[in-house]
Amino acid sequence: MRVVMFGYQTWGHRTLQALLDSEHDVVLVVTHPKSEHAYEKIWSDSVADLAEEHGVPVLIRNRPDDDELFARLKEAAPDIIVANNWRTWIPPRIFGLPRHGTLNVHDSLLPKYAGFSPLIWALINGEREVGVTAHMMNDELDAGDIVRQEAVQVGPADTATDLFHKTVDLITPVTIGALDLIATGQTEFTKQDRSQASFFHKRAAEDIRIDWSWPAEDLERLVRAQSEPYPSAFTFHRGKRLEVLAAVVSQGRYGGTPGRVFYREGDGVVIVAGADARTGRNHGLAVTRVRTEEGAELPATEYFTSMGGYLTGRP
Repeated sequence: MRVVMFGYQTWGHRTLQALLDSEHDVVLVVTHPKSEHAYEKIWSDSVADLAEEHGVPVLIRNRPDDDELFARLKEAAPDIIVANNWRTWIPPRIFGLPRHGTLNVHDSLLPKYAGFSPLIWALINGEREVGVTAHMMNDELDAGDIVRQEAVQVGPADTATDLFHKTVDLITPVTIGALDLIATGQTEFTKQDRSQASFFHKRAAEDIRIDWSWPAEDLERLVRAQSEPYPSAFTFHRGKRLEVLAAVVSQGRYGGTPGRVFYREGDGVVIVAGADARTGRNHGLAVTRVRTEEGAELPATEYFTSMGGYLTGRP
C-alpha cells in the first residue's frame, strides 16, 4: 500500500523505520518541529532525518489543518495514513482521505490511557500490564476500532524507562501486523468498550511534586515512573528542592504526620506517608537516593545527617 506517515519522536521514528523495512511504499512523512518541552526532548529520534535519509518528502507542521498540506496529501494519493505520537488533532478531511482511512498507533492498552504519557500514568496507577494498540482513527481521540493490540507485563521494579523499551519493541509487529490485515481487505475490527475508557493529560512539573499524603506504595511507583531520563519526582527540605531518585516501601509501619523524616531503615531513610498515617498502620517511603538543588547526587543516609523535620510540597 501507499502510506503517508504522521509521527514524532522515537515512537514515530520506530514506526517509520518499520514502514520503510516493510513491503509498503512510504510516499510522504509529516512531523512536528523540534520542541523544548521537557518530555518532548526525551526519546527525540528525528522522524524528519530518517525520512530524508531514505528520500521520502517531509512536511513540518504543528497542526495538520492548512490547505497546502491537504493538497500535498491528495497529490500523494495514499491508500492509508499511519500515525504514531502525533501531538495535535487530525481533522476528518485528512484522516478520512485515504481509501483505508488512518491507522493510529498508541502506546497503551486502549480504551484505557488514551491521551498523553500513558506509560507513566499506568505505572503510577499500579497497572499490571501495558502495551501498544493500533486502531482506526475516528472523530474521537484514541477511540476507533482496534485492529491489533499487544501487551507486556509490568515487573515489580520496572521504571517508566524500562516500560518504554518494552513497548517500543512492539511498534513494528503491531503496526505491520495491522497493515497486513487491512491490506487483505478486512474492514471489521474490535470496537472499544467506551465504558472502560480513560483519558490523561500531558505531564508537567505539578505532576511530579511529591504529595506525602499519598500512600507509600503510590509514591514508590511515582519515583519509578519519573526515572531517568524523565524529570525526577521532587519535594522540599528546609526550603530547598530535593529530588527523590530511588525509594522503596518500608518494611516497618510508621505513624505520625506525612512528610516527617523519621527513621533509618536498611539503606534508606523512612519518610512518613499516607493521609491516615496517624493511625500507625501505614508503611513509609524509604528514600534511598536523592539529588540536591545544587545537583549533588548521594545516598539518602548521607544526605539526612539527622532525623526529624519535614519534607514538604512547597518551599
